[in-house]
Amino acid sequence: MLVIGSRGSLLALWQAQYIQERLEARGVKSRIEIIKTTGDTISSVPLNQAGKQAGTKGLFTKEIEEALLSGQIDVAVHSLKDLPTELPPGLIIAATPQRQSPFDAMVGKRLSELEPGDKVGTSSLRRSAQLRRLRPDLVLESIRGNVDTRLRKLDEGQYDAVILAAAGLNRLGLSERITQVFPPEAMCPAVGQGALAIETREHGEAFDICAPLDHPWTRLAITAERALLATLGGGCEVPIGAYADVEDTDLHLTATVIAPDGSRVIHAISTDTLSRPVQLGRQVGATLLARGAREILDSGATPELDSAL
Repeated sequence: MLVIGSRGSLLALWQAQYIQERLEARGVKSRIEIIKTTGDTISSVPLNQAGKQAGTKGLFTKEIEEALLSGQIDVAVHSLKDLPTELPPGLIIAATPQRQSPFDAMVGKRLSELEPGDKVGTSSLRRSAQLRRLRPDLVLESIRGNVDTRLRKLDEGQYDAVILAAAGLNRLGLSERITQVFPPEAMCPAVGQGALAIETREHGEAFDICAPLDHPWTRLAITAERALLATLGGGCEVPIGAYADVEDTDLHLTATVIAPDGSRVIHAISTDTLSRPVQLGRQVGATLLARGAREILDSGATPELDSAL
């Protein structure tokens, strides 16, 4: 029986159970083991500050990966956007199931309905930086907690709107709460947003069992996005957005690097064949750097972290 490691929130468990059901359909029995991560235990400060205090890129993955390396679990299920571009030696992404919506969603008032001075909740530097460009007259405030906690705070009137990943809301059956979905040209999503990563040890039975769950088009898109992020420095401490999609025999990648205050944005877009996702990611990353992204990357902003899991 395989042991699946997961965080303990409703959304994390939904994701783990989804993989468990996929495995069971293939005749593989498994059980889920809940593992508390550093990101789950630090609740007194905003996530961006928590990342600095913890001194780790894997705020929501480190302990799960340690359990995987020690043999405590056989499979780890992550939100791909939480997974650093550099995996610990001996671990591998065995599969990326079909991606849900990669886009950001507004819950509460629509952007056009918000009045100057209205409060919008988000813990993501990427979202807040792009929202400042769209609506500099709004008050942006940090919001902590899982999806249900954030929605409760919205319903209590602490915020006029909150921004969350559309994928998480869809997976939890909360699609009706979405009032607006942002297209990538308005709010470029996080690298890997909406996708899951099934991580295993590099060699062994678990990898062989999970590999068939891979969705090729999703794998191509996230490979390009993660190659871009690695080119920019992997854990770059500024808001970075990227979105890759497949059209016929081509792979398109658009990406942005945004100053945290929204004062400057550098944008790049390119297309390559489906056989070259890594090259495409590196090319777009190089274009961003050539257009001046390094100045923003070296600005010393706090890390981009936002997990509503």
